Amino acid sequence: MDNQKTMAHMQQEVDAYISQFKEGYFSPLAMMARLTEELGELAREVNHTYGEKPKKETEKEKAMEEEVGDVLFVLICLANSLNIDLEEAHTRVMNKFTTRDADRWTKIEEGDQRND
Repeated sequence: MDNQKTMAHMQQEVDAYISQFKEGYFSPLAMMARLTEELGELAREVNHTYGEKPKKETEKEKAMEEEVGDVLFVLICLANSLNIDLEEAHTRVMNKFTTRDADRWTKIEEGDQRND
């Protein structure tokens, strides 16, 4: 498994996969529904792992990593269908956070520890 993939490579990989099918990408609205569905599955897994709601004995064990991967796949599909470069989108959002929110949070000083 290649752990050094760029977001551009991931977008190309997903596009190559989807492009082999006549149906192509679903509509943006359908993909939003699918993304919401996948986020719900991730939320359920997080709730079972970190929340107060244990799984039923009949429920299959799902890996958190798999659920995050499902969300990422659908998000990449949505971005591709809308011609959004996710690396550029990431650069823009990081610029927003490092400028607009530069003083919003308490910075860690040398020797300090995070509260997680």
